[in-house]
Amino acid sequence: MEQTLVLVKPDGVKKNLIGEVISRFERRGLKVSALKLVKITKEQAESHYAEHTDKPFFGELVDFITSGPVAAMVISGENAIKAVRGQMGATNPLDSVPGSIRGDFALTIGENIVHGSDSPESAAREVANFFKADELY
Repeated sequence: MEQTLVLVKPDGVKKNLIGEVISRFERRGLKVSALKLVKITKEQAESHYAEHTDKPFFGELVDFITSGPVAAMVISGENAIKAVRGQMGATNPLDSVPGSIRGDFALTIGENIVHGSDSPESAAREVANFFKADELY
């Protein structure tokens, strides 16, 4: 069984899409193993986006993800990482197919509703950034 981190970003929370996002994963057969509404600290955000520290948009990423509450969750299931990323759609919502989360609810890369880990290594690091081991079910 694989685990991945999913964040409903501040724009998704503001648009009241937390339940919609969870519902799509659950209907797919995935399980919510942990869930909480959080205000991400600057330190957490910088750690979360560490692979982008030298990119010109790093500051914008940190500013946006810390701008409001985020629904952080661990999604579990067979091939969870690939399944979640497929449900989310392309990073650029304009390249996402209708029926994907981004294809249905987002218009820009900067505010694209959700984040999902892109590999088992990223998932392990990202889950640990938001959850303690005893918070996972």
